[in-house]
Amino acid sequence: MKDIITDYTEIAKKVGLFGIGLWALTEEKIQDITDDLIENGEIKKEEGKKFVREVMDEQKKQKEELEKKISSKVQDTINKADIATKDEVKELKDIISSLEAKIDKLIDSDNKEDL
Repeated sequence: MKDIITDYTEIAKKVGLFGIGLWALTEEKIQDITDDLIENGEIKKEEGKKFVREVMDEQKKQKEELEKKISSKVQDTINKADIATKDEVKELKDIISSLEAKIDKLIDSDNKEDL
């Protein structure tokens, strides 16, 4: 099994998949590259199908890892910038609304006393 993985890794290196990043390739492009390898006799059709599946799985894995890294970095940046969260902003709006209502009530009661 390890030999098969090594073979596929070598094929992937030949076509430059790891150099440009699997996530940047479309399934169609990967299929085109695989079709060329099959046509040139470098791999068999069944190996090609398996190769496309494995490349697509690896692409998905790389994409998920990239998304996690980006999300983590964005969250770190937000935390360092001390930016209010949506919940914190809502809480502040609620406090402001409550204070406005109290002010209005005080103004109304003050106006009634003046009468």
